[in-house]
Amino acid sequence: MSRFTLFICLCLAFLPCMADEGNFVLVIDPGHGGKDVGAPGSKVYEKAINLEVALKFGELVEERMKDVEVVYTRRRDKFVPLLERAKIANDVKGDLFVSIHTNSLDKSNKKRKTTKGTTTYTLGLHRTDDNLEVVKRENSVIMFEENYAATYGITDPESAESYIFNEMCQNHYMEQSVDFASALQRQFVKTAGRTDWGVRQAGFLVLRETSMPSVLVELDFICNPVQENFMASKDGQKKLAESLYAALVEYRKSIGKEQQGEQSAATIGSGSTGLTSQQSNTTTVSGDVYSSVVYEVQILAGTSKLAPKSREFKGLKGVKRYKEGRIYKYTYGSATTFSEAKELLRQVRPKFKDAFIVTVRNGKIE
Repeated sequence: MSRFTLFICLCLAFLPCMADEGNFVLVIDPGHGGKDVGAPGSKVYEKAINLEVALKFGELVEERMKDVEVVYTRRRDKFVPLLERAKIANDVKGDLFVSIHTNSLDKSNKKRKTTKGTTTYTLGLHRTDDNLEVVKRENSVIMFEENYAATYGITDPESAESYIFNEMCQNHYMEQSVDFASALQRQFVKTAGRTDWGVRQAGFLVLRETSMPSVLVELDFICNPVQENFMASKDGQKKLAESLYAALVEYRKSIGKEQQGEQSAATIGSGSTGLTSQQSNTTTVSGDVYSSVVYEVQILAGTSKLAPKSREFKGLKGVKRYKEGRIYKYTYGSATTFSEAKELLRQVRPKFKDAFIVTVRNGKIE
């Protein structure tokens, strides 16, 4: 971990959820640019799609939300290092950071020309091999930079171990990030007719370095000729921009309600008795437990395998244990809707201030 990142980690606990009491500051980050073309399509490069959708999104916000200040990390075809993108966002005290990208598959993948769908990522460990491949591709931009190892604390961008960092210190804004990511996925389906690949978590460097709610969206697959044509068209870009705008409207309404409900939420979680569950022991989760998506609250992560009744759980019952590589993840509760999961999170927060919501699909944390 770089010294810059460590400084961000130490400071996050002392920062408020909103950076400023004035205008809401939206930072729009069109991925790639200049010598970094991103994923290539048959007709257009990723960098061009990202920029066009970003500019259209920003124009909608500026036209319709007079209390929102829009800041871009780039407005033309130029190369901007990842750390500089984060610095721009941090310097303007952004309230929300949205990094816009376009997905792709390796040329050897047989499903390269048929795979479609949109995914929105928040910060976390790469979780699955699929997520890791996206992370490595998007993070590979650092190889255009000099001394990237010293800057980002990563010696080999191709190594999975390079992305195992202390994720708990990065979760100060996780709830808001997941809120916006969930709204984005709903709007991409509703407004742009995209296939929903869900909200996922992975170790994107540009998200790691920002000190605000942050997401990285993969609009669709440029390697699929049908999806490339849609994303390269003015109509497709307009629909994608409208999806981003509609999600922002939804998100801002939700954080307004969250602030109004903070006091009552604190009351719910302040009782003297421990939270309860139908289970009394830690459950080791295998891939056969769930057949659909559920939300759980992650309370701990580390290399230690804790006993079912460990004091580390602070009286919580029914804690589930997941193992990913050498890392053990411990979660509490299960909810079928995100609003239910947020209520679980509010109850857990008095015991675990760094807890956050995770998505579990087919028994695996995404």
